[in-house]
Amino acid sequence: MAKKRDTYKYDYKVGNKIVHSGITNDLDRREQEHQQRWPSGHISQSGRKTTEGAAREWESTRPKSVTPARKK
Repeated sequence: MAKKRDTYKYDYKVGNKIVHSGITNDLDRREQEHQQRWPSGHISQSGRKTTEGAAREWESTRPKSVTPARKK
């Protein structure tokens, strides 16, 4: 039996700058979570839905998230 392709790969962008890359099974929920940290950003799906294992492998090759500057 084939493995379920239920995991999205995504980049979270503010303008054209990628500030976070990751995987999720719910893009809308994840975008709302990221907007708490980066209010003006949006999610850009990367490729098609895939298996969780393949998505985790992809995620391990991506750079870590950018920490926003704290307001003083």
